[in-house]
Amino acid sequence: MAHDKGSPVECSWKIEEEFHIDKDIGFILPNPLEDLPDKYTSWISIARNLPDLIETGKLRAEVEKLPELSIDDLKEHKAQRLAHLALGYITMAYVWNQGDEDVSKVLPRNIAVPYCKLSETLGLPPILVYADCVLANWKKKDPNGPMIYENMEILFSFPGGDCGKGFFLVSLLVEMAAAFAVKEIPIIFNAIEKQDQATLKEALAEVNICLKNALEEFNQIHKYVDPYDFYNVLRIYLAGWKGSEKLPEGLLYEGVWENPKQFSGGSAGQSSIFQCFDTLLGIQQSAESAAGFLQDMRAYMPPAHRRFLVSLEEGPSLREFVSSVGDTDLKAVYNECVNALVNLREYHLKVVQKYIITPSREKRKESENSSESTNKGTGGTDLMYFLTTVKNTTKTFLLKER
Repeated sequence: MAHDKGSPVECSWKIEEEFHIDKDIGFILPNPLEDLPDKYTSWISIARNLPDLIETGKLRAEVEKLPELSIDDLKEHKAQRLAHLALGYITMAYVWNQGDEDVSKVLPRNIAVPYCKLSETLGLPPILVYADCVLANWKKKDPNGPMIYENMEILFSFPGGDCGKGFFLVSLLVEMAAAFAVKEIPIIFNAIEKQDQATLKEALAEVNICLKNALEEFNQIHKYVDPYDFYNVLRIYLAGWKGSEKLPEGLLYEGVWENPKQFSGGSAGQSSIFQCFDTLLGIQQSAESAAGFLQDMRAYMPPAHRRFLVSLEEGPSLREFVSSVGDTDLKAVYNECVNALVNLREYHLKVVQKYIITPSREKRKESENSSESTNKGTGGTDLMYFLTTVKNTTKTFLLKER
């Protein structure tokens, strides 16, 4: 298929420049800022103190005291990302507060107006998204040290102790492990164009290793995230207002729209990295609900990352090439990559069972009046059905021996 000038096939450096993809950490925002210009100190101060403000019942009053600030002094991309992260945390805390029935249906204009303007500038929705709480919510304790859990912190926290730190940082490390394979994509596309099967096998073997490493990183969730703290505390603050039982009409952004708007909460479906490998390997979700949800989630990704996924779709078909050349070893290494994705999705199902389904059932037993949906993810989906469908569809893309 022909490539335009934006295609990643032409040279690898364009991936980084045009699509905001770092050569070492992929879609993760490199070295996020920790502070904003003095004008915005109040946003950062509240975002850094959310657990205490929520626990003492002062959060909403403090937010309502804030002046309505212009975003004109947020010129740089990293400053805009930090502000979006801070306002996202404040918004989730304001709406869900202490996690009981006291849910706010209105976001006051002093937060809603700058938040929505900033979201429009970044091309993101005005809700805490994966690109905020995972990709832009980290720092190293030792700036010269490695990007490993022990040397990292998150910038902002919700109630639930270290549960949020564990959840967001493990997600980040999974993302980073898989992201090492992104640099193989131009090599893969060039190898297809040149029909260089040896180079293609080497590049796919590297992709397979990276996906396996991502699964190893995923294992750390059991060490750092307690399932009951996650389900009963952290998950509350990640929930959106699309398909929400508590906010069925959505959230009213005062001073921005006359009617409430519905947005999905942050979820792994908003990660560009796994949609990237689905696209590269030619895996297409056939179930309308799964395909539709994943397509919808692209609107929650930074625009540069969305454009990268589109550019992959316009690139040469790896799957068709592997199928057509009749190279048994090439087919085997392609299948290893598909199997690595299947294994990640199988593991994700087990994690959901432990962290959402089991605690939910136990909570329902304790409270017979609970109407809470057992299987709902923070993105608003029927989680087990969605993940099972995606995993099973992925498995069907294994190439059969002739």
